[in-house]
Amino acid sequence: MLFDNLLSIVTFIPLIGAAIMALFLRGDDPAAQANAKWLALAATSASFLASLFLLTGFDASNPEFQFVEESEWILGLTYKMGVDGISILFVMLTTFLMPLVILACWDVTHRVKEYMIAFLVLETLMLGVFCALDLVLFYLFFEGGLIPMFLIIGIWGGKERIYASFKFFLYTFFGSVLMLVAMIAMYVDAGTTDIEALLRHNFSSEVLDVWGFTIIGGLQTLLWLAFFASFAVKMPMWPVHTWLPDAHVQAPTAGAVVLAAILLKMGGYGFLRFSLPMFPIASDLLADFVLWLSAIAIVYTSLVALMQEDMKKLIAYSSVAHMGFVTAGIFAANQQGLDGAIFQMISHGFISGALFLCVGVIYDRMHTREIDAYGGLVNRMPAYALVFMLFTMANVGLPGTSGFVGEFLTLMGMFQANTWVAAVATTGVILSAGYALWLYRRVVMGDLIKESLKSISDMTTRERWIFAPLIVMTLLLGVYPALVTDIISPSVANLLGGYETALADYAAENMVAANGGGN
Repeated sequence: MLFDNLLSIVTFIPLIGAAIMALFLRGDDPAAQANAKWLALAATSASFLASLFLLTGFDASNPEFQFVEESEWILGLTYKMGVDGISILFVMLTTFLMPLVILACWDVTHRVKEYMIAFLVLETLMLGVFCALDLVLFYLFFEGGLIPMFLIIGIWGGKERIYASFKFFLYTFFGSVLMLVAMIAMYVDAGTTDIEALLRHNFSSEVLDVWGFTIIGGLQTLLWLAFFASFAVKMPMWPVHTWLPDAHVQAPTAGAVVLAAILLKMGGYGFLRFSLPMFPIASDLLADFVLWLSAIAIVYTSLVALMQEDMKKLIAYSSVAHMGFVTAGIFAANQQGLDGAIFQMISHGFISGALFLCVGVIYDRMHTREIDAYGGLVNRMPAYALVFMLFTMANVGLPGTSGFVGEFLTLMGMFQANTWVAAVATTGVILSAGYALWLYRRVVMGDLIKESLKSISDMTTRERWIFAPLIVMTLLLGVYPALVTDIISPSVANLLGGYETALADYAAENMVAANGGGN
């Protein structure tokens, strides 16, 4: 039946659109460019509509994987896809945003067909990451996403695009090499690459002696560190975040939106899918390490954001700070922390994407991102000023917006795990108000003094249509967060149940060993 392969249909519709475009569209005249844009919009919209069937058919009370598809590939590899309450929301976020991304790059005139193909291929690879239930398949999707984003930055980016694209590629690729080594070790230990089976497998936590170093947590700790190297760069976490501001600044607007709204979430999703459930002992042993890294990231990058003169760079550092809340919520390892981390990732997808689009609106008119080049835009662009204010407030965490719910839940989770970390992280909320309101005041408020701005026009109808669904989701999730929490909570509870059971068994084994030693 058609619905037996619904997950594959959602995932590969954009790739089919890219193949049709590559094979049948010829030329670079205005008609061919328009056809490429309309085909890309049709493919991304079709994927979104198909994903709505996923959402309506999903049983939120069931914490197990649903819509599971499995078949044998060549060379003994397995194609296995499925979603649970955690991953389905990232699938929905991706399919929801991609049509808006295509609309946002409607004015592109340079190598349009190739540009649209890059985004369509990227969408399939991103969806594959959230749906893959096999290690090899996950790795192929995870690493494959580097290529189209590398091209998007390197070909259609700014003046320093080559430097930024290579920095992005090398940072994320080298981080993932260790993950590949860990996956091979997992296969050797468990005898399978099936993620469902690996979630049930108990990796050894016996103390190891490696080159004279005592490894508490044993194999679990080594595997956890290897995965951490990849996911921490992808988030990115401080201090391996330095590729992100360069990539954001140099990427075209649509590329920056995808990077902030979806690609960064792969790191958080990896922690939720692999680190916490598969390596619970190591996650518990290293939880304080991650919590303090997260707290430092929140404060440090917020202070750095206060010093920026480039709007894109300021929002990029803001993203690093918000991802600090996510990692802290995940490794707080309680219901509020995990619910908040996932909610924050979904919310951040809408808010950060909208903020980069806000920068893109005025960059398209003035061709500069320097904050000092603006001021008093409210006098000429009242609709833009209103939209920018809404997403600025959401980024700060104003009650009534989705940004508040995510930050509040993660702080609750942090407080239960480590009150000092929560106290330090809370200062980030204050700092975020500082840099966000400072940006808004300098760009939008005040008198319209600069001559170059006196003829600037307000948002077009197309731009308003792009922002409308983002506004709806930001406000809707702010006043009715159950839309997300009702879906994720059963899967989160299931994850935490396995995590706490593993910790209890580990404690019991250590107690028995200690008593045996005493006898």
